[in-house]
Amino acid sequence: MQIGSVTEREVTRALVTLRRRGLAEKSVRRYRASLSSFFGWAVRERIVQHNPVTPTRVPKASEVQKEMHPFSEAELETFVQDAAQLAPRDSIGPVAAANRARDLDRLADILLVAGWTGLRWSELREVRVSDITMAPVPGIYVRRATPEGGEVKTTKSGKSRFVPLADRVLPVVRKLIEGRTPRDLVFVTATGHRLHATATKRAVDWELISHGRRIHDLRHTAACLWLAKGVSATTVQAWMGHASIATTNIYLHHLGTVADQAGLDRLNGSGGIRGESENRDQP
Repeated sequence: MQIGSVTEREVTRALVTLRRRGLAEKSVRRYRASLSSFFGWAVRERIVQHNPVTPTRVPKASEVQKEMHPFSEAELETFVQDAAQLAPRDSIGPVAAANRARDLDRLADILLVAGWTGLRWSELREVRVSDITMAPVPGIYVRRATPEGGEVKTTKSGKSRFVPLADRVLPVVRKLIEGRTPRDLVFVTATGHRLHATATKRAVDWELISHGRRIHDLRHTAACLWLAKGVSATTVQAWMGHASIATTNIYLHHLGTVADQAGLDRLNGSGGIRGESENRDQP
């Protein structure tokens, strides 16, 4: 269409189409802003009389928002062990089985690191050896992200951040960077290829072992692990790269099970009404 023929109706239709294709609301907002800037220029140049984007609104998501479903520390360990298990395959020789076991070990290690560092999948795909530091505090400088099918860009917040490496994953990262050059990617497949979510999930039988979780829930897992171990919310905010502490506080909701257990232990303890544990001792 000629730009002079574009009306509010066509713009709205385009925005609705993008949402129906699964594009995130924030991405559609950015698209609308760019389109509005273009038509704003056209108005100033007197190519068109008015900006057809101004009266439009980005449609809200109609589907129910997915809840986060983080792993507990024990669940994460079980999940990683399951991911490394070699599933029975028909007509697979010993060499192929050894190669597959090596591939699964690598992917399981990477998923473990994701669950302890809170890196987004796009950030994990772009970590270079030069982004890893071992002194004075071992950790990862998260500077860039590479979405699947996209180009290298800044992190979601537009800022770099530092995420320390806990002892549980430090040996894993040391092994992954051993013998690599500073420009090499750290988190790659055993054959040196970039990570792809679909291929990774298929390789480890994700649907079977994740119990309904998404890869992004590994990021949620890290935040909950940190908070459960006593790391302050402001520190977790910095490690996660949250712009607002309110976002970090959402994760405190998922620590309710720990608080509930502590409360239940107190209720069942000494003093007060005799509980079931005491009654069991009675003849």
